[in-house]
Amino acid sequence: MFGETISLGEGLIVTALGMSVTFVALIVLSLMLDLLRILFYKEPQKAPVQIVQQPVAEAEAEEDNMEELVAVITAAVAASLQTSTHNIIVQNILRVGDTTPTWGRAGRVEQMNSRF
Repeated sequence: MFGETISLGEGLIVTALGMSVTFVALIVLSLMLDLLRILFYKEPQKAPVQIVQQPVAEAEAEEDNMEELVAVITAAVAASLQTSTHNIIVQNILRVGDTTPTWGRAGRVEQMNSRF
């Protein structure tokens, strides 16, 4: 039993058979997952988009706020770089969405509230 030698051809047959069984099992698993997706997946409903127009006074106020925001950001950058605001030119400001998970925000709020 242990003294028998296996030829190269027999080893290749065993390898091919093992790989075939593995790929067939993966294909069957993929088909089952597709079937479950077809049976149970529901498309999320899209909310209707509403266009909101701002009155002219609010738009002008927002421009004033943007100028103040540029001034504040320029001052903050100048302070952190320990230089004058004349050496800094702000060309573009992009608002970045908050990608912090809910638990992270809740932790920050809890931490800030525990200090007071």
